[in-house]
This record gives sequence, structure tokens and C-alpha cells, in this order.
Amino acid sequence: MTTDDKKINKKDQLRNNEYYNFQEIQDNLYSKSERGEIFNNLIPIISSRENILLAFRNIKKNKGSKTKGTNNTTIKDIEKMGEEQLILYIRHRIANYFPHSIRRKEIEKDNGKIRPLGIPTMEDRIIQQCIKQVIEPIVEAKFYKHSYGFRPNRSTEHAIARLFHLTTCNKLHYVVDIDIKAFFDNVDHGKLLKQIWSIGIQDKNLICVISKMLKAEVEGYGIQQKGVPQGGVISTVLANIVLNELDWWIYSQWEGMKTQNTYKKNECKRPALKKKSNLKEMYIVRYCDDFKIVCRNAKDAQKAFVAVKSWLQERLGLEINTEKSKVINLRKNYSDFLGFKLKIKPKKKNMVAKSSICDKSKKKIIKTIKEKIKLIKNKPTIESCNNYNATILGLQNYYKIASNCNMDFHKIAFLVRKNLYNSTKNIRSGTGRKTKIYERVYGKYNFNVIYIAQIALFPIAGVVTRPSQRFHPEICSYTEAGRNKIHEKLSNRINLGIRYLLENPVKNESLEFNDNRISLYSGQRGKCYITGDHLNLTEIEVHRKIPQNKGGNDNYSNLILTTQQLHKLIHEKDMNIVKSNIEKINLCNDGFEKLMKLRKLVENYVR
Repeated sequence: MTTDDKKINKKDQLRNNEYYNFQEIQDNLYSKSERGEIFNNLIPIISSRENILLAFRNIKKNKGSKTKGTNNTTIKDIEKMGEEQLILYIRHRIANYFPHSIRRKEIEKDNGKIRPLGIPTMEDRIIQQCIKQVIEPIVEAKFYKHSYGFRPNRSTEHAIARLFHLTTCNKLHYVVDIDIKAFFDNVDHGKLLKQIWSIGIQDKNLICVISKMLKAEVEGYGIQQKGVPQGGVISTVLANIVLNELDWWIYSQWEGMKTQNTYKKNECKRPALKKKSNLKEMYIVRYCDDFKIVCRNAKDAQKAFVAVKSWLQERLGLEINTEKSKVINLRKNYSDFLGFKLKIKPKKKNMVAKSSICDKSKKKIIKTIKEKIKLIKNKPTIESCNNYNATILGLQNYYKIASNCNMDFHKIAFLVRKNLYNSTKNIRSGTGRKTKIYERVYGKYNFNVIYIAQIALFPIAGVVTRPSQRFHPEICSYTEAGRNKIHEKLSNRINLGIRYLLENPVKNESLEFNDNRISLYSGQRGKCYITGDHLNLTEIEVHRKIPQNKGGNDNYSNLILTTQQLHKLIHEKDMNIVKSNIEKINLCNDGFEKLMKLRKLVENYVR
């Protein structure tokens, strides 16, 4: 799953929380955790009806829901169970928990080595999701603000922006690169359980369940005595709990030191800290187990390197990869982070951070694009072209925060040019039409357009840089004010939604239909036409105001976006069913009027 997909899922999960009336419970857990309260009776919340149904919904919408575990069960098998049967089953499993075995899957890393994934069964994934939904608000209140990996509303962009800020604005030009050797495979179970206890989760029954999850048998490899299986729903939360202690330790070594006077900005606090202590100035920017420690000079960086290496070994029992771990002077050398490479370069009288796509990522991008071109060559259809376009748009969206992204993508375009030409020269349409999304994103460029199956392929080099956005500290999924901030950031959600719709066109519908579907999503600002609520991307349905059998077409003006549930109500013949469903979803008067107008157009209107 890509980073953008994860962002989409996080927004949809927030909507699901509200749908199942679980948001208030999570808000309460977050608030109590902020106040330092202890949680010793969480199993009833984890086993609650609302939490189980919410977990099922979130797992169902995940792309991995079709992935089988050791018992070959998928989400389709779970769907066959009745609602009450599922609830009783999950409650019984939690009360008498014994994990199913884990299926091991090995994927090749960029360096040719193997990364082992542990795939739990579908039933265990739902149980893990139940636990995650309850403990995540608790640990979020305890996590350090500058860790960005696999946390609600945070992304790689925020981590990059923080690193840029420290190196450019704070003029910290030395970076300690630390690579933890096989982090997920070497997490100490005993230490992790103690960290969970220390963070405030002191429900012994829950800790017992988590302990059993950690020691689940891996098929063909036996019971694991250490490590957190990559691939588990709860794995990333547990990983963040492990390294949260490191975040706060580094914070305490400089940023968290108290001074006689209070300062609004850390930059103003620095002289007082230098005067009163011998501590070394350092800051951490972390994305799960990938992190940088930023220092002002080489001496401080070397001391930080030794201290962190020792702390990880003694406190967490983790070793570092000595070949990949080093101190880097950014004025002389590049440092790679999350697919980018960063270096400090002179600009007029100042020194500023310049970034590019790192060499390893460039190779991966070229390989990915060539694979998509091969799919088009073998099957030149609208679907394969849309898939190619979605890939190009996704890569551009991710890497456009690099200051040299335009030059990098021009180089990539040059390197795949021959492959693209040779693979498509015999299947090009010659003519076609540019979709509205093409015109909006690439209309200002003067590239030669390649048409295949009447679809214009997106130009690889059609991208310009934009500044990375730092994380807004007020954004939070577990406070009312924080959620309002999330909804304000709608433009980014719409861009992600457009990419999702490109990747998932409605099959057996016209090109115009799918093109206008994307335009409608942008035009309706990602909201339902009837309710005005944010749409869950996996539940969007397009409704023709005038049906095709009544002369309706796929013009923009004849289409609206709504939810699956409301679409069914538009076409429902029985008005009693319509009224009972309207009561359940709390449809306002304005929404009711819109629904009735749409029903009248399909000749289902009843006063």
C-alpha cells in the first residue's frame, strides 16, 4: 500500500469512527491519557459491539482484505457470518485468546535482500484492529510530536519538512544516520510489554493477549521468541511504542531541558541552554524505525552517534548496522531519507537545503514505470492506461516536494523514452481526447501527447516542485478542534481521491462516465451530493439523474456522487423502507428534499 493510500484510509477510518458512534469513546481515552490516567479495564471496550463492527468495516476496506492467512479465510468468508455471529465469535476469541499461526511471506528489498512479512489470519486481523482502535488514542497522547511514521494524519512529507526546517532555518548541518539492524525482527518482547505498561495500559488481560500475539507460531518457522511480525495490523503501533522511549530520551538531552526563563521558540532557548549546561544540541526526526538525529557541529554529532548507539543496545537490546550508520556533513555529502536525498548548498548569502530523488528510488521508479508500460503493451485497454496514469500521478505527488524534482523526472522520462516508444508505437491511437484531469494537471505543458485506447498518457516530466508542508500540531483525530483542522485540509484529500478514482474506474462504463466521475469528485469537494458529508472513497457511487432507459446520458450535468446506501434509497420502490432508513441516518431537511427530487426523476417519488 502506498503512502497516499494510507492517507486515504486514515481519513475514511475517521469517518467510520463517527458512523459507528465510537469517536466519543476514543476522544475520552485520548483525554484521559493526556491527563496521565491509568487504563486497567480495556477489554470491555475492545469487545464492545461498536468496536467490533468498526474493526470489521476498517479491515474490509483495506486492500489486504483479500489476502489469505494460514486458514485461507478472506473477508468474503467473514461477510457470510451474521452480524451477531461475528460479534459473539470475536468476543469468545478475545476472552479465550490463542492466536492462529502466521503465514510467512518473503518480499525482495531494493538491495536484493529478503524482508519477511507475517500475515495473520483474517480473524486475527480483525481482533488486532479491535485492539488498535482502543490503544491508539491512548498512545497517541503519549507519543513525541516529531515522530511521523504510521500515525494518524502524519506522513513522510511532514518528516521531510521537519528535516528541511532544522537544516535550513536552524542551520543544523550535521546529520547522524542510524540504521537499526533488522528492527522488527529483534524487538524484545519483555521490554515491549513493560513499555506498554509504563505508557499507562495496565490491563493485564489485554497485555496477556498482546503477549500471545507476539509469540504466535509462524508456519514453518515455529514460535518466535523476539520480534514484531511485519504485516500485522497492530505491528506499527507496537513499533512506535518501542521507539517512543528513544524520542523522549533525545528530547530530554536538549530540547526538553528546563531553563530559568520561558521561551516561545527553541531558537531563543538555545543560548540559555548553552550557558547553563554542557549538553549537546540535537533533535530527532523519526519515521517508524527510519530516523535522523540533527546536530550543529561534527563534535556534537559524533558524541550523539556514540550515545544513541549505546542507548539502543543497553535500553532496547537493538544493534545498529555499522556499515550504514554514520555522521554526515550535509555541506559536503548527501543524506538519504524516505526516498529523498538532502544536501546543504549555498544560495546567495545563505545555506539552504536542496533535495532530489535518491538514486535507489530513481531505479525503483524506472522499474515501476517500465512494468506499467509492459502491461499496456500486452493489453492496451482503458484500464491499463488509467493504471499507468495513476502510477505517474502518484509518483509525482509523492516526490514533488523535492526541490530538484522537475530535473529528476526529466531524467527518468529520458531513460524510459525508448522503452515507451518501442512498446507503444504499434498500438497508439493517433488521436483521442485529454481527460479533464489531464487538462487540469498537465494543460500548461507542451509535451507530445501519446494516445492509447483513446486515452492520453500522463507525461512523466510534467511536474514542478512545491514546498513540503510541516505538520500542524493542532491536528488530532481525537479532539473536536483537531478534527475541524483535518476537514480544513480538504484540497490534499481531493488530490488523493482523484488518484484513487483513476486507479479504480467503474468497469463496463464509458470513458466519459469515468472522466466525469473524477470531475464530480473535485466539483463536489469530495462530499456527498445529498448529505454534504465527506465520501468514503470505497463506497462512492455515481447516480444518473435521468436514467439511461429514459434518455439519460453520461454528461457531467446528469451525474451526481453519493453513497451506496443513499443510492439504494433513490431506487428503492418501497417508501416505508426509505423512511425507516432516513430515520437511521439522520438525514436533514435539505438532504431529504434532494433525495426526493432524485427519486422523482427516476419515477420513485412518493409524497
